[in-house]
Amino acid sequence: MDPYDPAALERILLVLEEIRDGNFRRRLVVTDASLAGRIATVINQIAQRNQSLVGDLVRVREAVGQDGRTGERLADEGDGGWSLAAGAINGLIDDLTRPTTELARVLAAVSEGDLSSRVSDQPLGGDFARLGHTVNGLLDQLSLFAAEVTRVAREVGTEGRLGGQAHVPGVAGTWRNLTDSVNVMAGNLTAQVRDIAQVATAVARGDLSRKITVEVSGELLELKNTLNTMVDQLSAFAAEVTRVAREVGSEGALGGQAEVPGVAGTWRDLTDSVNVMAGNLTGQVRSIAQVATAVAR
Repeated sequence: MDPYDPAALERILLVLEEIRDGNFRRRLVVTDASLAGRIATVINQIAQRNQSLVGDLVRVREAVGQDGRTGERLADEGDGGWSLAAGAINGLIDDLTRPTTELARVLAAVSEGDLSSRVSDQPLGGDFARLGHTVNGLLDQLSLFAAEVTRVAREVGTEGRLGGQAHVPGVAGTWRNLTDSVNVMAGNLTAQVRDIAQVATAVARGDLSRKITVEVSGELLELKNTLNTMVDQLSAFAAEVTRVAREVGSEGALGGQAEVPGVAGTWRDLTDSVNVMAGNLTGQVRSIAQVATAVAR
């Protein structure tokens, strides 16, 4: 190839233009070791290196961006600017994958219930730093929420200290709703248990006028109805026993019987015992009275 041949220069220019425009597959035909041949060889080597770099970029992009193989890197096969370019690309991948790895570490810990991990701000900057701060803020709220719910559950459910409420400052949205739901549950349970306790205490002290009035549902409603029925039966039993005792013992009206509808078990036995006692007393007194009357006559 004659470097001064206009046709040869045209062929060299054509290949250089295609390389400039991104077609790195074009090559010059090297026919000898002349100056023109050496020029063609260098141009072919430039095209080959560009083609290899593009292929390596596509390979790494697919491996890292699509397949998630974040350990893939460009091969550093050149010197000078070629090495700088490969190093810059590899450094960019490192900078992008490092925050991702850090976030993945923290999220994996959270998925296993460990809320103590935090995203380190050392390798992060810009948008990555803001993302790290957002994740850490989320974990702070999760930790506080979990701690408060655990505290309220322990106080109310284990230690029996009613009235506890969860306090999670700064929460909003679903976290606010969850906190409110826990507090409503704890508040309802507190009101229900305290109302039941007050009625039970009143019954123990002989006050049968108290009833459970708190709004409940489900199994607690069954418990409420059962206790209120028990109080009603106790009240009816006490009233009937008092009436019979007053009629027989104070007013002298013999023959009275206690009537407590719907009672069973021990209450039925107690009612029957009172009635047997009143009946026996009535029979005995009337028999004595009849004898006394007969004697008087």
